[in-house]
Amino acid sequence: MEYSSFPSAFSTLFGELPKETWCCSDLYNWEGFWYASSHLPAAMAARLNFQAKDTDVFLTSSMKTGTTWLKAIIPTIMNPIGCMNDDNNDPLLKRHPNELMPSLEFQLFKENPNPDLSYMPSPRLFRTHVPYPMLPESVKNSTCKIVYITRHPKDTFVSLWHFLNSLVTTHGNDPWPMNEAFDSFCRGVHAFGPFHDHVLSYWKESIKRPEKILFLRYEDMKKDPKVESRRMALLWRCSLERLKNLEVNKHGADPWLGFEYKFYFRRGSVGDWKNNMSNEMKEKLDHITAMKFEGSGLGFGN
Repeated sequence: MEYSSFPSAFSTLFGELPKETWCCSDLYNWEGFWYASSHLPAAMAARLNFQAKDTDVFLTSSMKTGTTWLKAIIPTIMNPIGCMNDDNNDPLLKRHPNELMPSLEFQLFKENPNPDLSYMPSPRLFRTHVPYPMLPESVKNSTCKIVYITRHPKDTFVSLWHFLNSLVTTHGNDPWPMNEAFDSFCRGVHAFGPFHDHVLSYWKESIKRPEKILFLRYEDMKKDPKVESRRMALLWRCSLERLKNLEVNKHGADPWLGFEYKFYFRRGSVGDWKNNMSNEMKEKLDHITAMKFEGSGLGFGN
């Protein structure tokens, strides 16, 4: 059954949920987290209907935390041919990383609440931005693997702000003022936010089940790449510099979100927040982060 055949059910649901305006769209709060109207029905359907296999691999994250980089690395690792230094078999040359790891809420469950995924060969690779409590129960209960990537909240905010404005300005609208975006981020009102709660949901579960959830920090990946030759070759093939300059990522747009592919690759640097945020903003977000993560054992430094 298509979503369009029962729009009234979701209209009723949205009418009962807390609502806030974020950038140029409306967000709705469901079980403590914020979702766009186009994402929530799909996330709910995936939670209900998705059946995980033990061989599945999930990439999970909040938005703009280094996800695109891992969308390139994970398929390359999982595909032995793609690991070789042979451009003829390099999937990254012909396909944007979004296509290599399809999203539950942006793609697979967006048009159909119970899609047929039998065509996907194992190991199946998926991605999602939903917090841990919103994952399908079959994902939690199976032995499939989850890779979670996060990033310093200040860099996350700046990257997200630039990403949203790339779409806003492309459509001829004025950029979203940073002070408004910052206030919204600090209040936790952004797609799949609050950021800190999202991170903690996976962090706490990774401590309980380290064999299932690999918890990664973007800063650690940038700082300490492996020195073995094979690992270094893989990192080059999936480096942001290389991905940014591949022709397949310079043209076209994501058919599910409308963002031009080139907008997924901006700077990818650590500490870029210093070029965008005032000291007052820095102090406020650091204070929120310290309060949210107190006692969790999780930190990002300065």
